[in-house]
Amino acid sequence: METTNDKKTAIKGGEFIIRETEAHEIFTPEEFNEEQKMVAQMCLDFLKAEVHPHLDAIDAMKDPELMPKLVDKAGELGLLGLSVPEELGGMGVDFKTSLLATEALGGGHSFSVAYGAHTGIGTLPILYYGNEAQKAKYIPKLATGEWKASYCLTEPSAGSDANSGKTKAKLSEDGKSWIINGQKMWITNAGFADVLTVFAKIDDDENLTAFIVEANTPGVTMNAEEKKMGIKGSSTRQVFFNDVVIPVENQLYERGQGFKIAVNILNIGRIKLGAGVMGGAKEAITLSVKYANEREQFTRSISKYGAIRHKLAEQCIRTFATESATYRAGQNIDDAIQAYIDGGMDKGQATLKGIEEFAPECAILKVYGSDTLDYVVDEGVQIHGGMGYSAETLIERAYRDARINRIFEGTNEINRMLTVSMILRKAMKGELDLIGPAMAVGKELMGIPDFGAGDDKLFATEKKYIQNFKKAILMIAGSAAQKIGDKMAKEQEIVMNIADMITWLYVGESTLLRVEKMVSIKGEAACQEQLDMMRVLLYDMADNMNKAGKDALNAFTDGDELRMMMMGLKRFTKHDAFNAKEARQRIAIKLIDKNEYCY
Repeated sequence: METTNDKKTAIKGGEFIIRETEAHEIFTPEEFNEEQKMVAQMCLDFLKAEVHPHLDAIDAMKDPELMPKLVDKAGELGLLGLSVPEELGGMGVDFKTSLLATEALGGGHSFSVAYGAHTGIGTLPILYYGNEAQKAKYIPKLATGEWKASYCLTEPSAGSDANSGKTKAKLSEDGKSWIINGQKMWITNAGFADVLTVFAKIDDDENLTAFIVEANTPGVTMNAEEKKMGIKGSSTRQVFFNDVVIPVENQLYERGQGFKIAVNILNIGRIKLGAGVMGGAKEAITLSVKYANEREQFTRSISKYGAIRHKLAEQCIRTFATESATYRAGQNIDDAIQAYIDGGMDKGQATLKGIEEFAPECAILKVYGSDTLDYVVDEGVQIHGGMGYSAETLIERAYRDARINRIFEGTNEINRMLTVSMILRKAMKGELDLIGPAMAVGKELMGIPDFGAGDDKLFATEKKYIQNFKKAILMIAGSAAQKIGDKMAKEQEIVMNIADMITWLYVGESTLLRVEKMVSIKGEAACQEQLDMMRVLLYDMADNMNKAGKDALNAFTDGDELRMMMMGLKRFTKHDAFNAKEARQRIAIKLIDKNEYCY
């Protein structure tokens, strides 16, 4: 595998599997400048002043004007237009700054959902795919909150398979209007949206087309608010279109390109979700440690007990890892966007292309981030004990609100399969050379293992683990692709095993590189707990990699080949003895000392 250097071409999406990255090449959260930190603080202050005091009222939904008013207040601060260019009334921040704002607002429960839907899937289809007239008409009002936005894609019979939707659009006889008929469900912000992006098929088209529909258009009707497990304050309704007539110029982008719009906007939504869940996770960790410090059992605060400290430390490790990977990807996307702009592309198109390039990473972050938040809030309830099951505690709301994230933006199962298929597609197009490195690993399996003492430099051992994880993935994915071929997509269990290995690799490598960069700046002594988090993460990942790899290999190979590959897998997922218990203790003690998430 190749080592990067300053003269090397920019990394491509998915290329982390075959290419080594140096710590100086990645962006870490510690590098945000003062202006970016001010944006994040403004978001946190907004939640503290405007959202958190009203969480019960938001969830009760007795005042239908409460959520729209909160969105208006966010608009007054400029928070709705962070990603909107200045010439259209926004702030025009770069992509990673928009991720930081999303993280900071991630602890806003139902408000976070309303905010994310408006600024993301509600606004971005028009911003990135609208013509000049459409953008001029809608974007400035969406950036201020004067108009609220919603996104109508899902149907009763079309969820993950969005392109199978049955909503229809027909051109009027005079050719001046589109007439839309159909039904959409699970539509966020539907109850107060002014502008709907609606996906429908024109006549017998195979693919969807997108349309801009103003919510007050005759024929647009809605069911009552859905009753949900969590995010109860988020407006979610079914929307019906009965002979809805809109101007022909309200077609968004090109005919039959709606599915392309949906996919690209979902890529943005996935990495934004990865950022947003971090805010929720950090809030839940703070709730957990505060309660652990306050609650006494057997004359001691429960934060002094090892079982509680294990939970607190693991909450931090997974959240820190999610953060490391998210901002690494965010900078990669920013770099790709700038490269496209430098090549002559307009910013909107460049943004879409840059994010599309890193679509595999977006899917990875959606899965790992939502799984992390689920773990954090589940253990948060456990730390609270019986009180965690009471609606009087914030952790109970956090637990319920978190669950939707594994379904939003495509289920985690769909995203795991997409991770593998997108990387393989890049390989088939010649954008990634997976075959060469996979063949090199095959030759290594036939050779004599290297049992040398190895490099004694700091991080040398951890880098060796990462290199070996890459080899394990290449060995298994390469063999599976060769043996299963075109039927790979149908072997979902195998694909998800491989996807999990790829996810752990990306997150593990990102965390290692972040900690290495931190140590290079602050010194080893100042980063002890971050070193501990990285090492516990890799220690656990080695076993996870081994289990997923074994499950995959046993499913598609046997005999001597299976025995040889199992030996290779054992070699590539080997980890030295490591006292994870003591490392977790150190992580938890600092957290307990600070009485809040402090990493």
